[in-house]
Amino acid sequence: MKDKMTIEFPELTPKIIADAAQRLNGIANRTPVLTSRTLDRRCQATLYFKCENFQRVGAFKFRGAYNAIAQLSGEEKARGVVTHSSGNHAQGVALAAQLLGVPATIVMPHDAPPVKRQATEGYGATVVPCQASQREVVSARLVERHGYTLIHPYDNSQVIAGQGTAAWELFDEVGGLDLLFTPVGGGGLISGSALAAASRDPYCQLIGVEPAQANDAIRSFYLGDIVTLEVSPDTIADGLRTRFIGERNHAVIQKYVTDITTVSEEAILETLLFVWQRLKIVIEPSAAVALTPLFTGEFQAVGKRIGVIFSGGNVDLAQFFREQA
Repeated sequence: MKDKMTIEFPELTPKIIADAAQRLNGIANRTPVLTSRTLDRRCQATLYFKCENFQRVGAFKFRGAYNAIAQLSGEEKARGVVTHSSGNHAQGVALAAQLLGVPATIVMPHDAPPVKRQATEGYGATVVPCQASQREVVSARLVERHGYTLIHPYDNSQVIAGQGTAAWELFDEVGGLDLLFTPVGGGGLISGSALAAASRDPYCQLIGVEPAQANDAIRSFYLGDIVTLEVSPDTIADGLRTRFIGERNHAVIQKYVTDITTVSEEAILETLLFVWQRLKIVIEPSAAVALTPLFTGEFQAVGKRIGVIFSGGNVDLAQFFREQA
C-alpha cells in the first residue's frame, strides 16, 4: 500500500457523498444488491454485487450527471451543457438534462456503440460525432462558441460525489466490507466510492480494476503522476477506453485507494459470460472488469466480505444477433 498524499481539492471530502445521496434520493434508482452462492464458493468469500445495470440509463453515470447539473445556476441551465463520452455518461447527461429542462450537447466518438448513441439521442440530446482523440478539443470549442457548461465525465467534483452514492447505498444495504472493487476508467466511480467508504467504513480497502490494454490508472497510481496513453485503448470494455484519469480523481485515488490491478481481455470475457449465464443478469464488459480478478483467482480474499460494483448494463445485443444470423 502506498503512502497517502494530502488531497488537493478541499471540497472532495466524504461529506460531499452524503450531500449527493440526499440530492439524488427519489431521483436515482436505488439499485438492488445481489449475491451468488456459486461465486461465494468459487472465491471462498462473501460477495455483494451493487447492480447499477438497473440504474436509470442502465449505468451509474446518471448519478453524477444529475448531481452536477442540478446544482447549476438558472443562467447556466438556460445556456445548456456539453460533455464528451463514449456512451454511459452521455446517456446520463442527456436524461438528467431532460429531467431538469436543460439543453444538452454530447460529443461522442465515431466508434461509440450504436446502442449508446441511439439512447442518448432518444433522451433529447444533440450528438456531435468526432474522432476519439479529439473529444476534449471539440467540447472546448463548443463551450467557447455557445457558453455551455462542461459536465466533465469524471474530473468534476459533483460528478464524483454523485458516482459515490452507489457505494453509499451498498453500505446502507450490507453494512461493513473488507474490500470494495470497482472498475476504473477516468476515475469517477472509484474516487466517489473511495470517499463513500472513508465515511461509512474507513477500514474497507478500495481496489480498482482496469483492462491491461488500458493501464493508465495503475501506472499513474504507482508513479504518483498522471500517465497519458498515446492512443485510445483497444479493449472490449468500451466504457473504460480513457487515455488518462482526471486530476481530481487522481488526487482522491492517491489518498484513499488501496490498490489498482489489471485484467486481460480473455479474463473479462470469461467473467462476463459467467455472469450472463449464471447470475442471469445483463452487464456490460466494463462492469465485468470489477469482478474479474476475483473470478479468475488472481486476487485472493478468502473469508472476506467483498463489495463489487457492476457499473452498467448497456450492451449492443443487436451485434450479437447479427453475428448469429
